[in-house]
Amino acid sequence: MNRFGMCWLICLSLSLVGGNLLGAETLAGKRPNIVFVLTDDQGYGDLSCHGNPILKTPNIDRLHREGVRFTDFMVSPTCSPTRSALMTGRHEFRNGVSHTINERERLTLSATTLAQVLKSSGYATGIFGKWHLGDEPDHWPSRRGFDEMFIHGAGGIGQSYPGSCGDAPGNTYFSPAILHNGKFEKTNGYCTDVFFSQALKWIEATKGKQPFYAHISTNAPHGPLQVRPEDEARYSDKVKEADVAKFFGMIANIDDNVGTLLAKLSEWGIERDTLVIFMNDNGGTVGVKVHNAGMRGQKVTPYLGGIRANSFWRWPGTLKPADCDRLAAHID
Repeated sequence: MNRFGMCWLICLSLSLVGGNLLGAETLAGKRPNIVFVLTDDQGYGDLSCHGNPILKTPNIDRLHREGVRFTDFMVSPTCSPTRSALMTGRHEFRNGVSHTINERERLTLSATTLAQVLKSSGYATGIFGKWHLGDEPDHWPSRRGFDEMFIHGAGGIGQSYPGSCGDAPGNTYFSPAILHNGKFEKTNGYCTDVFFSQALKWIEATKGKQPFYAHISTNAPHGPLQVRPEDEARYSDKVKEADVAKFFGMIANIDDNVGTLLAKLSEWGIERDTLVIFMNDNGGTVGVKVHNAGMRGQKVTPYLGGIRANSFWRWPGTLKPADCDRLAAHID
């Protein structure tokens, strides 16, 4: 494999901690399953493990507690640039991505993606949720290395902009129409629940046949803050601002789904064969009103609060829990 693949997923996490985990020779020949959870507009401070005084995220905290924690991990100030770098290991401008709309979100067709490299190495590859690297068929994930494609369009459910960047008309976070392997399907349920549920169905059908890469990229907690009433109710009496209650409720729902994911990996007996990565795509938004982990700035700004991201890597029995305080980024 080239600079992507296992080098991207394993050597970084091992070498950056100063050799305190395992040597590369121990990992020779290993091909773990990989589940990559990427949230949208959730900031570094929007986790209880990072000191948020109100928001509770016990399942994501578990990934933090049981994994390698990159404490100085940098991304771009907005989502498409970050996503293009994560997919290719190249700076966003080299990928032709300089914005989130107006055709400037489209990943250049000449780029090689992580999914393509993993697929060429025998992995089954699936994406569930947000893509935001081009909505024209040639730019679809199914043309960029993913066997299974289950995505909404544009940069968010229901969004539409001049040009090709657009989602299904009238879509909301509840029972959205989703592009599934080239055809739109009407779903039933809240978007985050739908994405995780579909990913788990695919993982269950794939496990044991070949190693898999499941890319679960939530639309939440990105605005317009459409949230399940029961999730909003968890925080409506804890914060003054209604938008914060909605935002935190959306993250609580993500956390619940992460808990379900971890439980299923254990139930299926593949927990120790699966690397789970949790990240966010850029700095925080609504949540910075409550807690921004002492940082200046937020999404779209070049300050630390706009570009510092969560990056937790959990692989039981292989990666020992540890902090990595060396500078790392989405291009590594």
